[in-house]
Amino acid sequence: MKINYKLLRIQILISCLLILSACEKLGINTNKTNALGNRPDLDCIIANDFYAVHFSSYIQPVKGEPVGDTKAAFVPYCQKIPHAGRMFFTADLIDRDIRTTPIGIRLVEVEKTTEKAPNDYRVIRTVVDLPAKLYPRGAVEAQADIDKNGDYQLILLIGDAIEDDDKFKISLEVGVDPNALPVYWIIVSGASLLIIIVIFTLIYRKKNKHKAINIENKQNSDKIE
Repeated sequence: MKINYKLLRIQILISCLLILSACEKLGINTNKTNALGNRPDLDCIIANDFYAVHFSSYIQPVKGEPVGDTKAAFVPYCQKIPHAGRMFFTADLIDRDIRTTPIGIRLVEVEKTTEKAPNDYRVIRTVVDLPAKLYPRGAVEAQADIDKNGDYQLILLIGDAIEDDDKFKISLEVGVDPNALPVYWIIVSGASLLIIIVIFTLIYRKKNKHKAINIENKQNSDKIE
């Protein structure tokens, strides 16, 4: 069987890129850390078809627990938050036009269903419900006491919020490792590594086979002479 080495090189390159991408998801990269902790710089942008925000969440330190660095006490998180507690949320409005529109804030606990979006979550309870007001500086802020781990949604009710698109939903997972690698990336990186190993094994065996054939042909040629 003739090996297409050009195709093999392309497959190896793609596999390496996938593995490097998975490593970045794990935080194995050269990005500088911010002053708020040892996590990579947070770039949490959430958007739907009409709106986009730069989102961050913080957890108030638990009383009695030692805190070494005051700045490190409030570490920014995106949508994965390590544990329950008093939380502070900030959504910076990227679209300046909605800064003149009243925005209400609602935080609800939800549970996942087997249905497709937008019915893939069912509301269990309302944790916070704040009346609409203007945020002319573009920073929508709220705080809430989340008493248990689970799935939540922070909903920005823009204007009358009649249409679903005006109910800007930010899904939150409380009680998970923010730096955990998704199962998808574990599968992709493992499969990519396996492909690389198989490819190099095939190349190695092919070269050894050719080498053995060449040696055998040379020996037969010497005998004939």
